[in-house]
This record gives sequence, structure tokens and C-alpha cells, in this order.
Amino acid sequence: MALIKSEILKGVCRITLNRPEKFNSFNREMALQLQQALNEAASDKTIRAVLLTAEGKAFCAGQDLGEAIDGSGVGIERIVREHYNPIILGIRKIEKPVVCAVNGVAAGAGANIALACDIVIAGNSAAFIQAFSKIGLIPDSGGTFFLPRLIGFQRASALMMLGDNVTAEQALQMGMIYKVVDDAKLQEEALVMVSKLAVMATKGIGLTKRLLNESAINTLEKQLDAEGKMQVEAAASYDFAEGVKAFLEKRKPVFKGE
Repeated sequence: MALIKSEILKGVCRITLNRPEKFNSFNREMALQLQQALNEAASDKTIRAVLLTAEGKAFCAGQDLGEAIDGSGVGIERIVREHYNPIILGIRKIEKPVVCAVNGVAAGAGANIALACDIVIAGNSAAFIQAFSKIGLIPDSGGTFFLPRLIGFQRASALMMLGDNVTAEQALQMGMIYKVVDDAKLQEEALVMVSKLAVMATKGIGLTKRLLNESAINTLEKQLDAEGKMQVEAAASYDFAEGVKAFLEKRKPVFKGE
């Protein structure tokens, strides 16, 4: 059985975690399949936006602990280095928008994979849990990088140390996620959002994502310089020329993502 399902829908690559009987907890095979799906979405020029979601009642319960404690298995160090780190880097380095539709619980690495995405939309029954402290571990999968930047140092510290359950509405109020919708409408609304992104100026969106990545480490001066360079690159794109032409002709632009 495919632990990751991938399908292309009019420029959108929908990637679905598919281990619902285990609440989509990750084992090695599933992690490697997700890496492959992200790599394929990055390299396929017909794909202009990505939707990450999951089957079943939960988005992702994090790591399959049975695999993590298996004495004959790959071990925690390799799980972090070979499973999760490439997934997070894959999400951030793909210069296309990645929308995450969170259905149900997102715990541990599952929560942090969601938070690494560009836009997070959640069903109203979703919950986000930094569950690591409850079993004596530290937040991985970029959690210590993204969560403080999303909600601030104090809240991030508290959630990571206490392991509190954060409802979708609470996550929205904190600025952890972008939008909350009814569970029954989650997939429909997420697909509408990602389909809108898939017909926008992909080159400019990709450069925007690159700048957001760099803003985490740049000084203001370096960021302003990077903006100038990437604005020149964006202005040389087909989509910029088409956008200006469409504006002057008072019509809707037809972007190619180039």
C-alpha cells in the first residue's frame, strides 16, 4: 500500500499521508515516500502549487514510536537526520506554494511539518500538540525554528515544555495558522485556495518564499539587497510582462508560472 498518495489536479499536486490506521504516524518507508513526492513536485514544471493533507481522523501523530525504540532499527539520530530534516527542507526549498490542510490532530513531528508549510488551513476539530516533552524528547522537524517565529518566544516555550493541546481556533488566534473552516469543508476550501495559487505568478511566489526563508537569518541591509536582486529577477519573468499587459488592457492575466 502506498503510504503517501500523490495526484495532480490542474497544476496542483495533492500529497496525502495515507497511514490512517496508525493516525498517519511516520515510519521510515512513509518518510522516504513523502520526500520523493516533494522532490517530484519540485521538479515537475506542470505543478505550480502543492496541497499536503491526510486520510482519516488525524493529520499526523508524529513518529511511530515502535520504530523509534526498535533496537534493530535505524535509531533516533538517523530518524531525525534522514527522515524529518529532508522533509522540512523539501517543503521550504520548493519554490512553489505549499498549503497544508490539517484534519484532526497534528502532534509532534506532524505538527511541525504542518507549520513548515507556507499556508496552514485547519478543520475546526484539528489540534496542534508539541508532544515531545511528554516522552522526554525535544521538538524536532524544525519546531524550535518555526514556532517561536510564528507565535513568539514565550508561547512557544510554554507549548513545547508543557505539551498543551492547542485547538484550531486557539492556533488561529495565536497566529500559528492562517484559517479555520468546518471539518466538512476543509478539503474543498483547501483545494480552492491551492488552485487559486496554481494559476498565479509562480515565479514571483517562489522568489517571495526564498526571501521569507532568508529573512530568518539576514540583517535588514542584507534583506533589502536580496529584495532588490530578486525583484530584478521577477521583473524579467514572463508573468510580470503578462501581469502588466493585462493590467493595462483591463483584463485578467493568464500566468504561465515562468
